[in-house]
Amino acid sequence: MKEALLNEIRLALRNNSDNKMLETSSRFFKKGEEALVYGVKTAEVNKIAKGFYRQMKGYSKQDIFAVCEELWRSKYLEEAIIACKFSESQHKLYEPSDFKIFEHWVMDYVNNWADCDTLCNHTIGTFVMMYPEYLSNLKQWAKLPGRWAKRASAVTLIIPARRGKFLKDIFEIADILLLDKDDLVQKGYGWMLKAASEVHQKEVFDYVHSKKEIMPRTALRYAIEKMPEALKVILMKR
Repeated sequence: MKEALLNEIRLALRNNSDNKMLETSSRFFKKGEEALVYGVKTAEVNKIAKGFYRQMKGYSKQDIFAVCEELWRSKYLEEAIIACKFSESQHKLYEPSDFKIFEHWVMDYVNNWADCDTLCNHTIGTFVMMYPEYLSNLKQWAKLPGRWAKRASAVTLIIPARRGKFLKDIFEIADILLLDKDDLVQKGYGWMLKAASEVHQKEVFDYVHSKKEIMPRTALRYAIEKMPEALKVILMKR
């Protein structure tokens, strides 16, 4: 059953490949990022994911995660997006033991910013809101040498940050990542701070102000993007 479903998903992706999208897809990724692509527009990928999810009504969470595992293994960008949609659909059934599965996907399969952000923003971000004791694991990710684990530690908290959650932990992760030289890590934690500023503008302003002499310019620009112009001027001065 699983193999037949995977074959159908892949056929649908091949049938919806767009030559122009295929030609330009390489522009989305930087050196050191890996992604095979079918060349399917994101809106169409989401539509395909939704259609196949309807066919999985009788699948257990474990069955769906097993399908996700196979999709991740392919290393195709569009299959990873579908895997993220499927895992996100199970959010009401998340339990603590699922963290090991999500961590495995981050550590073993994520190899570009699109995979990282799609998985972390929703699947893992929702999980952490349900089980905040796993924030300590995110701080461990931030200390790992890999670019994607570091970025994942920050972008997992984008949606919680927009809801005003976990501010102390957000600042702790930003501290760990503060001087990282990788621009994708800098953009990740800058985005996290920007999201937090939507609810905690003063606190994020104060944090960035206290770090502005050493915070990389890329991270700083991301962090202050939604602040009033007058505050941006203060923070951009060194």
